[in-house]
Amino acid sequence: MTMAEPVFDTIIIGAGTAGCLLANRLSADASKRVLLIEAGRKDDYHWVHIPVGYLYCIGNPRTDWLFNTEADAGLNGRSLRYPRGKTLGGSSSINGMIYMRGQARDYDRWAELLGDSDWTWDNALPHFKLHEDHYKGADALHGARGTAPALMEDKTQPYPKILRHRNAGGEWRVEKQRLRWDVLDAFAEAATQAGIPQTPDFNRGSNEGVGYFEVNQKSGWRWSTAKAFLRPTCLGRPNFELWTNAQVSRLVIEPQPDGSQRCTGVEVWTGQERVTALATRDSGPMGEVLLCAGSIGSPHILQLSGIGPAGLLRQHGIPVVQDLPGVGANLQDHLQIRSVYKIQGHKDSKRWGLSLNTMANSLWGKARIGMEYAWRRTGPMSMAPSQLGAFTRSSPDQPYPNIQYHVQPLSLEAFGEPLHSFNAFTASVCNLNPTSRGSVRLKSGAFADAPAISPNYLSTAEDRQVAADSLRITRRIVSQGALAKYQPEEFKPGVQFQTDEDLARLAGDIATTIFHPVGTTKMGRADDPMAVVDSHLRVRGIRGLRVVDAGVMPLITSGNTNSPTLMIAEKAAQWIQAGV
Repeated sequence: MTMAEPVFDTIIIGAGTAGCLLANRLSADASKRVLLIEAGRKDDYHWVHIPVGYLYCIGNPRTDWLFNTEADAGLNGRSLRYPRGKTLGGSSSINGMIYMRGQARDYDRWAELLGDSDWTWDNALPHFKLHEDHYKGADALHGARGTAPALMEDKTQPYPKILRHRNAGGEWRVEKQRLRWDVLDAFAEAATQAGIPQTPDFNRGSNEGVGYFEVNQKSGWRWSTAKAFLRPTCLGRPNFELWTNAQVSRLVIEPQPDGSQRCTGVEVWTGQERVTALATRDSGPMGEVLLCAGSIGSPHILQLSGIGPAGLLRQHGIPVVQDLPGVGANLQDHLQIRSVYKIQGHKDSKRWGLSLNTMANSLWGKARIGMEYAWRRTGPMSMAPSQLGAFTRSSPDQPYPNIQYHVQPLSLEAFGEPLHSFNAFTASVCNLNPTSRGSVRLKSGAFADAPAISPNYLSTAEDRQVAADSLRITRRIVSQGALAKYQPEEFKPGVQFQTDEDLARLAGDIATTIFHPVGTTKMGRADDPMAVVDSHLRVRGIRGLRVVDAGVMPLITSGNTNSPTLMIAEKAAQWIQAGV
């Protein structure tokens, strides 16, 4: 780390999903100096790059913040592990690699709430396509390397002018998975028998249907945002600087002659000393601090810096710079309910590969899996945590698909535990649009102390009803003829639980996070007292400061949240370049 010249045009906090893209886009202008700060280490841990390595990255202090939730009443008093990436690439280096945009209605609803048509599906789609490199090539809905969506065609705008000459676009690789399982094919057929249509593409605006997920991988390796946007392009630029093992302790906020407040830099703890980096240039469109520390880290840093609910700040002895009650509020997450079904072989099945449980229960099985990956980059070591997906309605009166399935040819008691000794599959289902709201609140004024994370899962009657209904949908799918040859037997939660009350309570016992926290620094109109940023992601009452990560989502997207965060960052980069 070099700190001889700690003055920059732009400082980006967090080298995760949004931060890596922003670093790439903003440092493309050679006249601007850009600093990217990451609290974690470089992504030189081999398990970051092997797809199944998420098993060794989550819960590992080398790559994970090791957060835990507060005891949650909706989970019957349980606390959950709450993984967040702490390495280059952030959570994109430890997540499930699923490429999912959500539904068009998500973005149209954002635009309605914000009164800003920039956020409609039609206006978000070009920003998805700009960085997408889809294995099938470019078309009306997908981008690919070497193609330029409409966003890049307007030569009068500064953003396309700068990026066109840096070979930007198409960095985010999307591929089909490099494996399949007979039992998952049977589950997909059973889903169609239960009325869920097959779909070849979950990312066309309506993701209703069943099919294998597409993943952010390249030739069998994980494709993180650090690989896509930092190297080699960004790291080779002389105007770009990267600090790792550097945790931001607070933002530097200074009063201006006109009475306003401005973020002029950051204080950083290197593990040995405290260093201040400045973003003080105020000529032109740059001179900003961009907070990209995620839905947990960003509100925590804001609160440590005196920006947040005044009562909470005073409670911990932090001077109030800007009273913003929405900082840390509005936490939303997808809670998945894991149903496990034991299965049996049949005359058409082969013991090898019936499920991963028995495939990996011997040294020879493990060796065979390792050899397949070494030779072909295929097989279980190449797989995302979930392979098959489905989107449908939890009940006929739902106006749109409101639940998502992640189906796996394996089972275990809890994440990080050994696989069961019997063959089984797991059908996890989550409520895409929870009405429960939680919070992220600092526990002390010490930056090294983790905040209190309180998701408040299943705290509304609506969410408990969807939980009960979704478990019944799982049972309906599994009862179809396509799965009969496997003789599926419900192991969890158990057929003895039938009433709404029983199933909602059981959901609290067996459900776990699917790692999609959003909303804690939400966008909103000027008259929304809980809004933290405006529709261009500028923090209320603080000049020179934006939040660019999943925390700005006013409502959670209807699916996995990593790629929507990239779209948000792509929009932010365009606005920053244009000075708006």
